[in-house]
Amino acid sequence: MVVLSGGRFTAVCVHQLHSSPGFTDSCYDGLYPGHIQTTPIQKALLAVGSGVAALQNPYRHDMVAVLGETTGHLALINLRDRMKNDPEGYTILTERPRIRLSTLDLSRMASLPDGSFGREYLRFLEDNHVTPDSRADVKFVDNEELAYVMQRYREVHDLLHTLLGMPTNMLGEVAVKWFEAAQTGLPMCALGAVLGPLRLNSSRLQSLFTSLGPWALQNGRRSRCILSIFYERRWEQNLEDLRQELNIEPPPVILSAANKRST
Repeated sequence: MVVLSGGRFTAVCVHQLHSSPGFTDSCYDGLYPGHIQTTPIQKALLAVGSGVAALQNPYRHDMVAVLGETTGHLALINLRDRMKNDPEGYTILTERPRIRLSTLDLSRMASLPDGSFGREYLRFLEDNHVTPDSRADVKFVDNEELAYVMQRYREVHDLLHTLLGMPTNMLGEVAVKWFEAAQTGLPMCALGAVLGPLRLNSSRLQSLFTSLGPWALQNGRRSRCILSIFYERRWEQNLEDLRQELNIEPPPVILSAANKRST
């Protein structure tokens, strides 16, 4: 008997779904390109497999993505409703902007003054060697509008790192997950918030539990909905002013982007 790891199991499931008889454009049911229709049982299997893989390696963004899509239905409904009840959020749902390299004017952002949101976001991308194009497209959400909400959540993740002043090392990612868990209610974020600390050493655990964690939870609960901000129209805004508008306090600890994968 061949035993598959969580990531391999999920990859096999996805491949079988793609190659199932009748898997053509007609099975999208008019939802969105790339959508894969799944039954509740299939979603449960994908959730378990991707959850195991994400626990083994939190940097398996493909597995984290599958986990979020297969477990987040109720949270996505709540986030969608919050966006609809916010004028700026409603505009986002209507216009459906995307945050990709193809939609960003990097040269213009580089010319913005230090301290502006756009310049600090670009600095985050450069210092942490990340790109907005690394975010996978949604496949398993069975509602077109909710699929966009999930896509928007993914694409503002790095913007949230910038707002919170957190790098992409493990401690920074866990702090962001604590904020996201309190803010979004997505089970994927809650799981990351609970299991992420297991990968931290004692000194970083102390920093998380005594300062960064309480700060992230408090700000996640009280801040304005992070998906209801049209960030693409805020590049020139001062970062501190944007934080105040969103009711987000500056981080209590400044973390370096160096050694991004260290624990």
